[in-house]
Amino acid sequence: MGSTTVEFPDGVRVRGRGLGRPRPDEPEPDFGLYLGTSRLRRKHGGGLTWPHEWVTWPDFLLPVKPAEARRQIEALHNRAKTESVEVACYGGAGRTGTVMACLAILSGVPADQAVAWVREHYNERAVETPWQRGWVKRFGGRLD
Repeated sequence: MGSTTVEFPDGVRVRGRGLGRPRPDEPEPDFGLYLGTSRLRRKHGGGLTWPHEWVTWPDFLLPVKPAEARRQIEALHNRAKTESVEVACYGGAGRTGTVMACLAILSGVPADQAVAWVREHYNERAVETPWQRGWVKRFGGRLD
């Protein structure tokens, strides 16, 4: 999976990508949010020279600290209003797609449509597991 910049309904733009397939020809973002374990951070985090944060989030699963992950996703959405930002995990589909679906909710997409929206606008494989889909719905439910 290469990188894809998505424009959300509220005008916010976020680049999603996979850390496992770097694209050195792309411009550096102003800020990045990265999703993975300490192993991924050690292997792929050394080249990140711009401001960034990590969410501890094992592959195919959910964030280890959901409330902290939510705060970081909301902060990423706010930063995207004035900065170039990206979100990435190793492959760029499951965890990254889950965050993209959460960003879609923050941008006004109804929670029950967020996964379909991100699959159409970002990656057809986004949000890979049933528990990731459930987390997206719960994320949306907390906005009411």
